[in-house]
Amino acid sequence: MSQVRNLFAGGNTTQGFVSFFHEIMGEDAKRRFILKGGPGTGKSTFMNKIAVEIGSYGYDLEKFYCSSDVTSLDGIAIPALKVAIVDGTAPHIIEPD
Repeated sequence: MSQVRNLFAGGNTTQGFVSFFHEIMGEDAKRRFILKGGPGTGKSTFMNKIAVEIGSYGYDLEKFYCSSDVTSLDGIAIPALKVAIVDGTAPHIIEPD
């Protein structure tokens, strides 16, 4: 049975939006997939489906939720595979290296 950690990688603070999305899997990541698309295009739904499938194989997961909409995923990480999938659109803009 897989373990799931539910986290926030960003937040709205008194100093504006603070993001730690670049630190998801950090330097250890073998692969980081960045999803881009407008609101309602299915990024969060896609990540949820991947999380369910990966969890069914017994892999532990980290799920990163949106600080302004806790029903929406902003990213997932699979530490054992050193893989992360993140939403790279505003406000947590992430570009490929």
